[in-house]
Amino acid sequence: MRRITRIATVGIASTALALSATACGGKSSSEAGSGSGAKAAIAYDIGGRGDQSFNDAAYAGLAKAEKELDITGAEAEPSEGEGDPDKVQRLTSLARAGNNPVIGVGFAYAPAIAEVAPKFPNTTFGLIDDTSKTGKNIANLVFNEEQGSYLAGVAAAKVTKSNTVGFIGGVEVPLIKKFEAGFVQGVKDTNKNVNVKVQYLTQPPDFGGFSKPDLGKAAAQGQLDAGADVIYAAAGLAGSGSIEAAAKAKKWAIGVDSDQYKQRGLAQYQDYILTSVTKDVSGAVYNLIKSVKDGKPQSGEVRYGLDKGGVGLATSNPAFTKMTEVTAAIDKAKADIVAGKVTVKTAP
Repeated sequence: MRRITRIATVGIASTALALSATACGGKSSSEAGSGSGAKAAIAYDIGGRGDQSFNDAAYAGLAKAEKELDITGAEAEPSEGEGDPDKVQRLTSLARAGNNPVIGVGFAYAPAIAEVAPKFPNTTFGLIDDTSKTGKNIANLVFNEEQGSYLAGVAAAKVTKSNTVGFIGGVEVPLIKKFEAGFVQGVKDTNKNVNVKVQYLTQPPDFGGFSKPDLGKAAAQGQLDAGADVIYAAAGLAGSGSIEAAAKAKKWAIGVDSDQYKQRGLAQYQDYILTSVTKDVSGAVYNLIKSVKDGKPQSGEVRYGLDKGGVGLATSNPAFTKMTEVTAAIDKAKADIVAGKVTVKTAP
């Protein structure tokens, strides 16, 4: 697999990018073009690979496709403080290199994909977490985050001893408001007496709330000091800071996107990671790559919900699975959502 580390923008008018390729497991850059000749690429969101969450889930899908579908994978990292022109150049470079599909990890890629996709009509572009930009060769890979967050709210309301829990959002944007809405509804439907403290780390256009663990740590500490004993963070890499703070206080943390109990970078805190709201970003990436490889590329909205396992709650922590009353309440809530008995809000 080829990894393009920190693509630097030379200039909008420039046709060349400064790329540095490094081996990152799988096939090395010297082996590019081996196997079937098929290539696929992902362009990471803020925080890049190693965030123990959203981006790492996308990488897992690419790695699986490389192993099982005989494709050569490429990864492209974001640069600090970049704008849409940087993303346009990144996607253009990946498409020109023959990658198909090219997948933008995160809603921030929407404007760039809308600009680049028409220029490469034979290339499929995947856009994760956004449906605002569409096209014949654009697959909008989206999730019912509010449903998984509702289940997290049920869990939080069941395990809290202080009747105070916290939600931390990375950046106050509609996508993250879905996480908040589902979580708060799940808490209140389970126990209306539980207080939910809500805090966002940054406001757009500052997206640093997705990439700075110190911000997540400070916010979590503030909520802990105010009595919260369960904290759910939807904040990308910044969420690792909130997990650290909760674990050091010996309180529960709820992870997001990936099963954060299993993340190596968070291993020292895993005993306090109650569960994680998972999104099958890995499966969505793999499925899109496979559809292109099979000659039937996905396009339009491809939605992953609770009914098909597209979102859910991780059960890796043995302490969590032993909480039979909690897990029974979660199972009932899940069944009610899938059956349409409970409709989860997508905005607070």
